[in-house]
Amino acid sequence: MKHPGTINFFNNSTNVEFEWSEKNFNKIKNILKNYPSTKSQSAVMPVLQIAQKQNNGWLSKNAIEKVAETLNMSFIRVMEIATFYSMFNLSPIGKYFIQICRTTPCWLKGSQKILKVAKEVTNIEINDTTKDNLFTLVEVECLGACCNAPVVQINNDYYEDLNENNFRKLLLNLKNGNPVNKGSQIERQCSAPIKNK
Repeated sequence: MKHPGTINFFNNSTNVEFEWSEKNFNKIKNILKNYPSTKSQSAVMPVLQIAQKQNNGWLSKNAIEKVAETLNMSFIRVMEIATFYSMFNLSPIGKYFIQICRTTPCWLKGSQKILKVAKEVTNIEINDTTKDNLFTLVEVECLGACCNAPVVQINNDYYEDLNENNFRKLLLNLKNGNPVNKGSQIERQCSAPIKNK
């Protein structure tokens, strides 16, 4: 499958109409109160985030058009923003969107081994989605939790202090529909020093 950042507007899944839910439209109205009426376009980032969340984690052409219409912007201006930031997905993603940090602290602590486990368990490569749409796998730059490296973000949650064993177990639990523990996988309190046994 294509990378989440790849646009394919001719894909049938992008032709689904997009309308704001009442809840999200109210959120947008509240966000717009933070800006002068002549500067509503400044809200494009949070409004794109709302659209992406409502649209199952990605921005279709119709969702981007709705953001443009809502903020009285041209489609191309919104597209420029959606394509510039890696936090916006421009094609469908799996139920579990696995983002593996590859920045230096995580790399030094073994993110390459974590990536290898992810590929083995999901049977996909970077920028792919499993055929059952359960997993999408990408590499990202710093997730901002360097003290607890290596770190992986899955959907909106962080999984920290990973190693090959606990990450494999975590992914298998997700695959089998079992509960998983968020945060540190070695039961560390925030980013407190690791106690030697």
